[in-house]
Amino acid sequence: MVEKIKMQIPLVEMDGDEMTRIIWQQIKDTLLLPYIDLKTEYYDLGLKKRDETNDQITIDAAEATKKYGVAVKCATITPNAQRITEYNLKQMWKSPNGTIRAILNGTVFRSPIIVENIKPFISNWKYPITIARHAYGDVYKSVEMRTKVKGKAELVFTDEDGQVSKELIHDFDAPGIIQGMHNTDYSIDNFARACFEYALDLKQDLWFSTKDTISKQYDHTFKDIFAEIYEKEYEERFKTVGIEYFYTLIDDAVARVIRSSGGFIWACKNYDGDVMSDMVATAFGSLAMMTSVLVSPDGHYEFEAAHGTVTRHYYQHLEGKETSTNPIATLYAWTGALKKRGELDNNEDLINFANKLEKASLETIEAGVMTKDLTALAGGEVQAVTTTQFLAEINQRLVKAL
Repeated sequence: MVEKIKMQIPLVEMDGDEMTRIIWQQIKDTLLLPYIDLKTEYYDLGLKKRDETNDQITIDAAEATKKYGVAVKCATITPNAQRITEYNLKQMWKSPNGTIRAILNGTVFRSPIIVENIKPFISNWKYPITIARHAYGDVYKSVEMRTKVKGKAELVFTDEDGQVSKELIHDFDAPGIIQGMHNTDYSIDNFARACFEYALDLKQDLWFSTKDTISKQYDHTFKDIFAEIYEKEYEERFKTVGIEYFYTLIDDAVARVIRSSGGFIWACKNYDGDVMSDMVATAFGSLAMMTSVLVSPDGHYEFEAAHGTVTRHYYQHLEGKETSTNPIATLYAWTGALKKRGELDNNEDLINFANKLEKASLETIEAGVMTKDLTALAGGEVQAVTTTQFLAEINQRLVKAL
């Protein structure tokens, strides 16, 4: 019997919804609890509990992350009108991820998990490309208007002393549309620092791209804030560890990324990051093989899977059917959190265990044993298994490694 690994400080554990909630418990029971004296401060962010607490539990979980520094989160439902009826909710609660991001001032970093027998669609991509998405403002906080008649649209700012500044947007001589969006120096500053810190953490080059040649105020402000912080606070630190900060226009960045071999962090504004993270995930193979970590400039980390709650498989589970749901991204949320907890606490045993668990997971897939979603992507002879069988196969390899 292997002696269980001790933990000094707990992780913040945020449980979730539907099929990922089932897999969450399976991962704990099969791959974690037999080997770790697991310490967590538990928060149930399942939709029913969020409704019961008027979403206070999400706020409490985010505040606990500030206290303990590291959290691991299961996928959760962001309710729409159909979910309100299905779960008999009091109201359409906000995205837990959005609430947690706002409280932590965090930036989301998404990176593909590479296995030998699943080749990227872009043949020269050899190493992961991590997308850093500034998940605040821009079109996601925009105000829009549809015009039906002729008229003048203006951008108006009234400062705290009552002074008014105006810019003409357009003189409409026919129906049209108007959109106003914003960002803040404070949010951009936090985004930049999170990106620089994460690049140092991973010891990887950081790229950043906007369209400042066209957007001479909005995008240029992003470019200027990144440049100022880098030159004043990070340039020497980057040189010391042998990494580079590189800025270019978004269209040039796309061309460079496609021609690259990977192995860097690509920082993007909100919309760009939303699109490019899905592009990178698909080009590397699968969103189910994508890690996601929220990093705050204060050094707080929240790890989760990049995908949702796998609703279709959950309904099959409720019918008593075994599913072949890919648990890798959820498993890597746990290993990422355990490694970070180990780094912060100087707990080498915890770090080594998490690394061995990741290695066992990849070796299982590379041996041709995998969930059904990966069989269409993998080369060589493959065997589709259920989630339960897949976790058992990983455990067999983990036991041999410990």
